[in-house]
Amino acid sequence: MDIPTHPPTPLDYVGDGPPTYAPEPTALPPADPDDLDDLVADTVLDGARYGASTLRAVSLRGDSARYRGEPRRDSLLTARFGTGEHALILVAMATGARATPGAHRAAAEACHWIGRAVGRSHGRLADDIRAARRGDLKSGLHRLTDRSLGKLRASAAEQGIEPEEYAATLRCLLLPADPECRTRVFFGVGAGGLFRLRGGEWQDIEPRVTDLTGDPVVGFGSLPAETPEGDRLTMDLGIPTPPSPYDPAPEPPREPFRFRASVARPGDTLLMCTGGLADPLRGEPELAAHLTGRWSAPEPPGLAEFLADTQVRVKGYADDRTAAAVWEA
Repeated sequence: MDIPTHPPTPLDYVGDGPPTYAPEPTALPPADPDDLDDLVADTVLDGARYGASTLRAVSLRGDSARYRGEPRRDSLLTARFGTGEHALILVAMATGARATPGAHRAAAEACHWIGRAVGRSHGRLADDIRAARRGDLKSGLHRLTDRSLGKLRASAAEQGIEPEEYAATLRCLLLPADPECRTRVFFGVGAGGLFRLRGGEWQDIEPRVTDLTGDPVVGFGSLPAETPEGDRLTMDLGIPTPPSPYDPAPEPPREPFRFRASVARPGDTLLMCTGGLADPLRGEPELAAHLTGRWSAPEPPGLAEFLADTQVRVKGYADDRTAAAVWEA
């Protein structure tokens, strides 16, 4: 496939017509003079370059929230733990529950808790990634995620509200700074998207609950279809056993943990995003085609260009958008 030397001009919107709302922010969220730390900026933008990879990350308020003067429910955290080739870069993004007053706080808290957890374990995590210890990575990150989201449930109890009123999705990328390590690790809980642009085509690589890896990583195997004795292995369908009348009622089912580890190839672009961008990317082919053209140039976009690309609007999709993309040299 021919790769364009110059990307096409950014667009305001794609699809069969302009969105309902204006393209720029309208109303600011209400402010409490005694709690100004609770304010959330309309847009945050970040980026970095380590080894063979270039990172771009953005979180912006959706058209609906901009019009109604509501705070951005999405939160974004980018952090480097460690130094030199042993450093580990974390990108975390969260979306607070819809129609709840503390949604933006829950999302920010989820990002901060997972950031603390990863930061305190970054040395071991970086070693596991370089050594391709898939089992250790998956189980360790599952524990860290459960603990972080458990903090939200504890916070809800302290506030005297139901857990679902102070909840958030959580999606994370781990990127080793070591230029010799091309393993990229995704993990999280909740809706959103994980996509890869390879050879001019988008691949939806969002892991199902049973998906474990992307392209093969040394030591990152999967269970066989049957045992050496010939017994077929079956999956756990998640159907709970009927409760005993003597036992307390079970908790509502929680969102499954998702994990994927894959090896990047030169020329790949890996995109992790919340539902605000994942949904229109899956639902509007014109948006996917536009981003293919924009992001297939030899050099990754600058911060301002990346912001312009991620805020191309689609009628019917007005939620916050948070995205992190990694270009592989």
